[in-house]
Amino acid sequence: LTIYGAASLKGALEKAKTTYEAAVPGTTLTISTDASSALATKIEQGAPADVFLSADTKNPQALVDKGLTDGPAVNFAGNKLAVIVPADNPAAIATPADLARTGVKIIAAGDEVPITKYATQLVANLAKEPGYPADFAAAYTANIMSKEDNVKAIVAKIELGEGDAGIVYVTDAAASTKAATFDVPDSANVLATYAGVVVKESPNAAAAQAFLTWFAGPDGQAILAGFEFLPPPS
Repeated sequence: LTIYGAASLKGALEKAKTTYEAAVPGTTLTISTDASSALATKIEQGAPADVFLSADTKNPQALVDKGLTDGPAVNFAGNKLAVIVPADNPAAIATPADLARTGVKIIAAGDEVPITKYATQLVANLAKEPGYPADFAAAYTANIMSKEDNVKAIVAKIELGEGDAGIVYVTDAAASTKAATFDVPDSANVLATYAGVVVKESPNAAAAQAFLTWFAGPDGQAILAGFEFLPPPS
């Protein structure tokens, strides 16, 4: 089975591969991770994937709407956002409010990448919080110095000190050993919903459906929880 997964799922999917292959002898999983938007485009263009696991509901639903899936989208995880900075924090970021400070170099992702939608919502929410300037969102946007292909690329640049801060998933922040993390206020945080589909052109539809059901079920949930993913919103 070829599994296309959001970049933020990389660690969880590597663990799932080992566990699932042991539990279902004769099954081999090939994992390919990237931005959900890029993977959805590949599937639309006929790439040979069996299962698509996205960091949002929009991309899988778009494939459902186009008749490119075998069955509906299945929500399987949730995630929240955090701010990461290089370990030595050269810009002296102390709170998310500092993301709008003049001269701070923000590493972001491309406009179609799910993390960008969530980060934009987070910034809009923070702008309404007490103590945040009225122009917080505009100032944050002005500080964006690069737009990466996916969330893992944001983390990599921050770890290398090529930017001062980035907004990523809590799971990516937790997985990084070379970046410091700042939590954002719960009142402003954004809950990301992850959904998956079986690709209609899969030559292994039954096996693909079995994997998706397993990943969304108790065994998959246990693996996801180990990487600090949340259960899917009900």
